[in-house]
Amino acid sequence: MDPQLLTPIAIGALVLFAIARRVRRNIGRQSLRPGAMWFRIGLFALLGVLFAVRAARDMDFLGALLGGVAAGAALGWFGLRHTKFERTAQGVFYTPHTYIGLAVSMLLIARLAYRFLVNAPAMQAAAQANQDAFSSFQRSPLTLAIFGVLIGYYCCYYLGVLQAAKHLPMTGSET
Repeated sequence: MDPQLLTPIAIGALVLFAIARRVRRNIGRQSLRPGAMWFRIGLFALLGVLFAVRAARDMDFLGALLGGVAAGAALGWFGLRHTKFERTAQGVFYTPHTYIGLAVSMLLIARLAYRFLVNAPAMQAAAQANQDAFSSFQRSPLTLAIFGVLIGYYCCYYLGVLQAAKHLPMTGSET
């Protein structure tokens, strides 16, 4: 196997693993784990800042990112309004709105698959020329907007879940 292909394959495998975990977290009752949620909020916020710094060179890219973050935050707020919470003897649980979370995840997967298929020849040529094979992914305002949707959705949603869980009564109930 070509050593230059190992890095893109490893990154692709990690991305697929992360997407599979993300999709699984959108289905069914979930245990509230505040530490993990705060970590994810921090990670998504950091990614958002890094993307914004990179996108600040071009107002179209920055606008796409910020528009995506705003749309994602609106989806997160809407999803939060359709989330069920309960406190039991085993702990605090929430059940996310399955279709909203899946739609955000599928939007990202579809865009990445499309970009990968369209840019595969350019990526192969860049890899053979010892250049950044993923640079073509960074030149699309639509892809950046979709990353913004993901960032806005999860930051808003997780913050809302943490806030709502604080106000749950001690007896088992749903809101």
